[in-house]
Amino acid sequence: MASERVHAALPDPPSQSEEENKEEEKAFGNIFAEIEFVDLPLGTTLRSIYDDQPNAHKRFMEKLDARIRNHDREIEKMCNFHHQGFVDAITELLKVRADAEKLMGQVTDTNRRLQEAGREVTAQTEEVIRCRIQQMNMATTVEKLQLCIPVLEMYSKLKEQLESKRYYAALKTMEQLEKFFIPRVSQYRFCQIMAENLPRLREEIKEISMSDLKDFLESIRKHSDKVGETAMRQAQQHRTFNSAVAKQASMGHYTKPLYSLNGRTQTHNGLMMDEDTGDEDEADEEILTAQDLVDFSPVYRCLHIYTVLGDRETFENYYRKQRKKQARLVLQPQANMHETVEGYRRYFNQIVGFFVVEDHILHATQGLVTRAFTDELWNMALSKIIAVLRTHSSYCDDPDLVLELKNLIVIFADTLQGYGFPVNRLFDLLFEVRDQYNETLLKKWALVFREIFELDNYSPIPVDTEEEYKLVVSRFPFHDAEIEKQQDFPKKLPMSQSVPQIYTQVKELIYASLKFSESLHRSSTEIDDMLRKSTNLLLTRTLSSCLQNLIKKPHIGLTELVQIIINTTHLEQACKYLEEFITNITNVSPETVHTTRLYGLSTFKDARHAAEGEIYTKLNQKIDEFIQLADYEWGMAESDGRASGYLMDLINFLRSTFQVFTHLPGKVAQTACMSACKHLSTSLMQMLLDTELKQISMGAIQQFNLDVIQCELFASSEPVPGFQGDTLQLAFIDLRQLLDLFMVWDWSTYLADYGQPTSKYLRVNPATALALLEKMKDTSKKNNIFSQFRKNDRDKQKLIETVVKQLRSLVNGMSS
Repeated sequence: MASERVHAALPDPPSQSEEENKEEEKAFGNIFAEIEFVDLPLGTTLRSIYDDQPNAHKRFMEKLDARIRNHDREIEKMCNFHHQGFVDAITELLKVRADAEKLMGQVTDTNRRLQEAGREVTAQTEEVIRCRIQQMNMATTVEKLQLCIPVLEMYSKLKEQLESKRYYAALKTMEQLEKFFIPRVSQYRFCQIMAENLPRLREEIKEISMSDLKDFLESIRKHSDKVGETAMRQAQQHRTFNSAVAKQASMGHYTKPLYSLNGRTQTHNGLMMDEDTGDEDEADEEILTAQDLVDFSPVYRCLHIYTVLGDRETFENYYRKQRKKQARLVLQPQANMHETVEGYRRYFNQIVGFFVVEDHILHATQGLVTRAFTDELWNMALSKIIAVLRTHSSYCDDPDLVLELKNLIVIFADTLQGYGFPVNRLFDLLFEVRDQYNETLLKKWALVFREIFELDNYSPIPVDTEEEYKLVVSRFPFHDAEIEKQQDFPKKLPMSQSVPQIYTQVKELIYASLKFSESLHRSSTEIDDMLRKSTNLLLTRTLSSCLQNLIKKPHIGLTELVQIIINTTHLEQACKYLEEFITNITNVSPETVHTTRLYGLSTFKDARHAAEGEIYTKLNQKIDEFIQLADYEWGMAESDGRASGYLMDLINFLRSTFQVFTHLPGKVAQTACMSACKHLSTSLMQMLLDTELKQISMGAIQQFNLDVIQCELFASSEPVPGFQGDTLQLAFIDLRQLLDLFMVWDWSTYLADYGQPTSKYLRVNPATALALLEKMKDTSKKNNIFSQFRKNDRDKQKLIETVVKQLRSLVNGMSS
């Protein structure tokens, strides 16, 4: 009907050509297709109809009506085709309706009965379902517990490890918990609590391990002394063992052992043998090592802990810093260390213990300390050790202590050298210590020499029997053909008892110097040179100084000086035997190019010369003492007719003294005798010309002449053999010519021959004659000594005045 209304409203379309109709039909067919089959909005389609061309909508409506009518016809045709089938189906449905109602009743009844019968089954089914749910829950719980139980067991294990202080294992357990166990059950709260506690536990472990490390550092600081003592004792035993092996080397082939700190010794052929300590009771005793004396587990544990925690560098820096501080403390000596050898031993033990521990840490750990670090510590320590030893050894004045110090330094150096530390500077230091040792020896031997000189009686050694003679000769190389020819005892050896004692002490010093040279790893030539230099220092410095001081002592008289000269002569002759003694010790030929010679010859020569000079001085002093006893009466009228008492005593003293000089070399005795006579002559001349002496009488001149005659007689008696002719008398020639001039009163000859080489009074100086004549002139004026002459012979008085004038003119001529 709608199509009819549309059709009634549209006018009849105008006639068109057949082609246009086809195109139009085609266009409208597309539009209808879009309207019928497309679900999109129709606005665009309808707009295209109205906007296409005028009256297009009218034609569209017409086409639409035609299409509707066409569809209606098709619908009607289809309904007519299916109507009979529909009717038949309704009829059949009505027949089935009654059966369906009956079936419905039966089904309802069956359902009712089924429901009533299934109520019990339903209840049992629900119970089964509930049990099944519980069973599933239990299985799930068991499954989850099986996942949680290992975590709880590991955590419990962690607690036990912490309680038993097995921190490294605890860290490993923590690591397993974090990586494997906790991630499996991380959804549970207790696991979250565990995970939160693990970092705190790690920090606690770090703090505890660091505390253990601090305790360890404090412990090794206390145990370093014991560790070092053990290491040095082993090094000393090893050195002793090697010395014993060297002595037995000539008995057969022997494999030299290599030193080991593990209590055993490995030979070069790889066999292992126990180290022999030389004591049967200690032969089986196990040698302790640093690991035996110190528990290093805190270091290993702390190192592993910090390594696991990824903080190894912090631990290494802390450990090295603390050890450096401890090294500085160890290297600080006690103020009184130099007083006893135990002070040095404790000092060395602590240092050795420190570096033994560091060496063990170096080899037992991977990188906690490095060789560069230990070398740095050692170089720092070595400089400090050398400075300390230089300072403290300079305080030592006991050679035995210095020698023990040297032995300790050698053992100290050998011990550390065995651990790979360079010790060349320590052996260089020993040369400085050797100089200090020599100084202390010289000081000690100076006291020995002084004591020997003080106890010496300065008289020849008496020997009553042949045994005594052999005893002296065994101590001192004395050889004298004349004494050896004498068969009878007692005998007297020319030197005093100090000579063999000094010779023995020189040998003792050589032995003492040799002790220091032991274990210095020096050649025989170097040791020979050391011994000779030490002996030279003893002779040229110590013994020479002691001799010089002895000679200068006031209580040493002429007899003692003579004996000293004799002693030095024999000691000088014994120097060659000292050289042979050193050669026998070192087996170094004295003809070697660089061999040092002994300077003892010059020492004893200088001492002898000093003694000779002192003899001359003391002899002159003794003469002066006698001269001071002179008591001339310068105004006496005539002489006593005999020489003065003081002069006769002086001459007797000189005679007895020069008899002692017979043991001296000839030139020494002759020089002493000539020096004494000259000094006596000079002293007598000075007595005459003394400015405080204002007047002299002719009687005094005569008395003085008698004394000079006695001096001349003494000189002519040859108190010391070896003078030729009247050589000794010439010492008094000045006095003799002066006195002859006044005694003879031969002024005319003196004045006439003055200046002539053949003058009788050639040695009389005008000034001397004038001075003496003035004294006699003053006497004639004041005391009228020449009054008789003035009365009897006035010409002689004028002669005196004339002589005085001429002498003055001679003196003035000499001065101008």
